[in-house]
Amino acid sequence: MVADGAAVGILGGGGGLVEPEALLAAIEERFFATGTPVGLRVIHALGLGDRDRRGLNRLAYEGLVSKVIGGHWIWSPRMQDLAREEKIEAYVLPSGVTTQLLREIGAGRPGLITHVGLGTFVDPRQDGGRMNRSAQDSLVELIEIDGRTLLRYKPFPVDVALLRGSYADSDGNISMEEEPANLEAFALALAAHNSGGKVIVQVRGLVEKGQFPARQVRIPGALVDAVVVVPDQPQCHAFFYDPAISGQRQGKTAIGESEADRVQEGETSGPRAVIAHRAVQELYENAVINFGFGIPDGVAKLVAARGETERYYQTIEHGTYGGELLDGVLFGFARNASCMIDSPSQFDLYSGGGLDIAFLGFGEMDRSGNVNVSRLGGTTVGPGGFMDIAQNARKVVFCGTFEAKGAAYEISDTSISISRYGQVKKLVEEVDQITFSGSQAMANGQKVFCITERAVFELTPAGMCLREVAPGIDLQTDVLDRMGFTPVAPAEAVTMPFMVGA
Repeated sequence: MVADGAAVGILGGGGGLVEPEALLAAIEERFFATGTPVGLRVIHALGLGDRDRRGLNRLAYEGLVSKVIGGHWIWSPRMQDLAREEKIEAYVLPSGVTTQLLREIGAGRPGLITHVGLGTFVDPRQDGGRMNRSAQDSLVELIEIDGRTLLRYKPFPVDVALLRGSYADSDGNISMEEEPANLEAFALALAAHNSGGKVIVQVRGLVEKGQFPARQVRIPGALVDAVVVVPDQPQCHAFFYDPAISGQRQGKTAIGESEADRVQEGETSGPRAVIAHRAVQELYENAVINFGFGIPDGVAKLVAARGETERYYQTIEHGTYGGELLDGVLFGFARNASCMIDSPSQFDLYSGGGLDIAFLGFGEMDRSGNVNVSRLGGTTVGPGGFMDIAQNARKVVFCGTFEAKGAAYEISDTSISISRYGQVKKLVEEVDQITFSGSQAMANGQKVFCITERAVFELTPAGMCLREVAPGIDLQTDVLDRMGFTPVAPAEAVTMPFMVGA
């Protein structure tokens, strides 16, 4: 059912989150056995895989894939290698844009028209989402509507959708009751079906017609061409099944400790804790907030440790509200969520300005407040939902270490000192690629902060301004001499509140 040259849309969110692993493994096996299919054009909104063998890694062979449009690439280092070696055409679009574009394709509309991506590397005035020399297609164009400059992400047919659910009934209706998120399952199925393509769904089991309540069906059988039953289908790569993660049960599981507890990997001390304790001070009661991948996990863990999750409306781009947000390999999962909606609708909330505060990581930041998280060290990383979130939140709090690779610290409850500097500067003269535009943020009236373990910066019309310096840090030798630019008004900096022992 997957022909040579097919445009294949794949559902999933990294770490095995709603990933159709058995379907991807079957394509890999067929390719080795028969040499087909070849030249697949792959579309995925979020990351897919385990940074080793599973997920998108199963398609990362020269010849099998010719083109990838991916929102996030870090879960598949093998596909990153193919992009770096110019063996595939590599493109990146924001994850929210991709999920919403699939919805527009399914509806037969002329692509996605949005402001998301203006002034960044997906803007055709920059790279147009192209991540290597082999990528030559024009995926996005500038348009004017009522005097407003916008982007039109162009539609394309989807030949095959590879999806995953929990159960199918004999009519092909798909339940996702045991899944940790819905993602863009319906939008992708609609895009393939209305493109004249095929919709293939991997599930754990079959039930008789009529066993699902109508409201439990996420993909109607009218859109489904084939169902593949995988009886031992796990909930994710890290563990088999946890009903607190799928929202089927509140609290701990019947056996006591949640399976998810055993695979949490977030660091809760060191510079991460310093950053988290300072960042959490940017919160206010009833704020609608989002936590990004990486160091912002520490902020979410601190909120949970303080028992304050009910004080804010926590969201993640996968479509989940509330609960305890998980981290590391389980980013995108939440225990005891209060609501799960489809990710295109969640991105509608973000795109429309419904997010009060976003806590996001950063790879590089420059004097103009531009941030790069999408191409680091020449490697395609992709932003995931970063761009859709960062460009639209009222306040953006970038959280990350001041330097990377090898930095070491001595941290007490009241101060921090540096025993070894990092080898890689993160505050640079000019970022390698613009994933977040400082000038666009100023034009939009956003508040933008950068919180590191050494200092806090704020974006102003004059550029990045140094606001705070951590106790124990020498302003000149530990901060200014280690930056690629001179921030605005460093003499006005105050002592950074230091609350690691709180």
